[in-house]
Amino acid sequence: MEYHDSVKNRLKRVEGQVRGVLSMMEQQKDCKDVVTQLTAIRTAVDRTIGVVIGANLASCVREQLEQGNDPDDVIQEAVNILVKSR
Repeated sequence: MEYHDSVKNRLKRVEGQVRGVLSMMEQQKDCKDVVTQLTAIRTAVDRTIGVVIGANLASCVREQLEQGNDPDDVIQEAVNILVKSR
């Protein structure tokens, strides 16, 4: 599976945010500010998951069907991926 640079860049920004939160904790910043940043990280990760699913789900399902897998199983697996992402 090929992932676009835009998705990788999103994760690099998340990585920077995590480093920032660790720095905030080392500096003993207010927990409200730390939680705010953690929430932003969670939102960024959730959006990245949406981008990955949106960009790749159709091709993944198509590949599975071309390999002769049972359509019902393929659909169920796709639904499970979507549910787990939330």
